[in-house]
Amino acid sequence: MAIRMTYLTGVVLEAIESGHRYGFDIMDATGVPDGTVYPALRRLEQAGLLEATWEDAADAALKNRPARKYYRLTPEGSSALAQARVRFPGVARTFPDVEPG
Repeated sequence: MAIRMTYLTGVVLEAIESGHRYGFDIMDATGVPDGTVYPALRRLEQAGLLEATWEDAADAALKNRPARKYYRLTPEGSSALAQARVRFPGVARTFPDVEPG
């Protein structure tokens, strides 16, 4: 599934590349609300730009919270992020303390 590259898509990919791996963390890092972040994450995963794994439910329960779904970029996601950085130069400056990687 092809995905249209938008600034939001680039920012979400950049957040994940910068170490923000689950929904609430991505929301906190970007300021983008959950009604926007979670649909974007689903689209990016369906498009093959992200892979996701669920945290062990027992580990999460020990921390008194629901299990988290952790995301990472696929090779295609890394390529899409590189394209987003070219198309939207501000994306690369979203997390200035982190080396693009």
